Formats: sequence, structure tokens, C-alpha cells
Amino acid sequence: MDQPDTGFTLAGFLASISDTVRPGAARPIVVRAGELEPLPADQVHNPTKLSVAGRLPTTSFEIFRQTIPAGLSSDMQRHHHETVHYVISGTGHSEVEDDTQPWSTGDFVYTPPWTWHRHYNDSAEEPVEFLTIENSRLLNLLGVGRRQSAGLATVEEARARFPEGDA
Repeated sequence: MDQPDTGFTLAGFLASISDTVRPGAARPIVVRAGELEPLPADQVHNPTKLSVAGRLPTTSFEIFRQTIPAGLSSDMQRHHHETVHYVISGTGHSEVEDDTQPWSTGDFVYTPPWTWHRHYNDSAEEPVEFLTIENSRLLNLLGVGRRQSAGLATVEEARARFPEGDA
């Protein structure tokens, strides 16, 4: 069955809410490793280091380089956006709700929306390096982005601190 032509296109929609879709001097096609912007520690809520490729002209997703120091972890958190971590280097495991999965260099780790999760570096000597991609920019543009951190809590402690009615 043919669908009526509504004139709607995703590209047109994105262009209507932001002109940052188009590359330019302020939003280049290439951001060099030395140009990544570290997030201040008070915005990260855990021992990891996050640096964003914020000048890329992306509208719907954000790209980070995330480092988890040896033997440490991220915080227990949940958010409305989806996230994929590509493991650049290191070994560890992730808790996503009641599931625990190991990962290592070259693996992809998916975090579904609004699930409690935490990523651990299992090495006592080497950091873990992630390339982290999340669709948070689009959700924030639409006004529906949300993130909660329970700090270095367990899944059970996070659930108790943030009951489902607090979504």
C-alpha cells in the first residue's frame, strides 16, 4: 500500500531544529585526538575519565573516549539514551540490570535505555579504553533526555534509591 507523501524527511526535521548538522569551521569533519574536550570531574560522578568529541557536527549522537583506570569502575547509572561502547583496549565486565557479561579488546558493549548498568576494569595494571557512542544529543534536543547516577552502588541499592515511580 502506498503511503501518502507528507513532505516529512528526517534530514529536514533535523535541519529545522539545529543548523549544526552542517560541518564548518566551528563544527569540523575531523576532531583530532588532542582536541577532545575532557568533561569536568564533577560532571562524571565516577573515577572514569570522559573526553567528548563535541565539535563534530553530529545532531543525534555524542561520541566520547572513556578511560577506566586499573581496578576501578564507572558509576551505577541509567539513562534514556542507548549506548554502545567499543573496547579499544583492556578487559573487564559490565553489569546491565541482573546480567553480567565479560568483554575485551575489540568487543562492543550495548546498554539499553533506562537500565541500571556499570562497567568494570578487571585489570589491576592497565586502564580500559572505550569509544562510547550514545544517542543522547537527539533525546536532549527533543527534551526527553534523562540520566540518574547512584554512584558506586550495587544494582539493588540503585533500585532502592530510585524506585521505578521516579522515572
